[in-house]
Amino acid sequence: MATVKRFEDLEIWIEARLLSKEIILISKTTELNKDFKLKDQIKGSSGSVMDNIAEGFKRNGNVEFRQFLSVAKGSAGETRSQLYRVFDNEYIDEQKLNNLVSEYEKLSIKIHNFITYLNKNDFKGTKYIDS
Repeated sequence: MATVKRFEDLEIWIEARLLSKEIILISKTTELNKDFKLKDQIKGSSGSVMDNIAEGFKRNGNVEFRQFLSVAKGSAGETRSQLYRVFDNEYIDEQKLNNLVSEYEKLSIKIHNFITYLNKNDFKGTKYIDS
């Protein structure tokens, strides 16, 4: 794996951002825009996926990064659950639900695989390098 210098270059962050943008679009263009609590919850959880990837990366420690990735994966699951509520309230159709659930499942697998990679990597992070 090439050295990544910015969280913006991580594939999982890019994908989380795209999915978050899709949730924002739904919150603006459907009746979800009037369901303030659910709208805020799903926007928050979808944003939390990308934000936790970024925060973990910037902690400069492998152990902390894995912890934040785990939180990001949990937020992806939370967003998937909320998508069912969005569907059950008839804000999106079944095709949109299935597409987004599938994309969040794929992202969760990628986050899991990245955690597995970090578990096998001896690198502890830049904060542990003597300067």
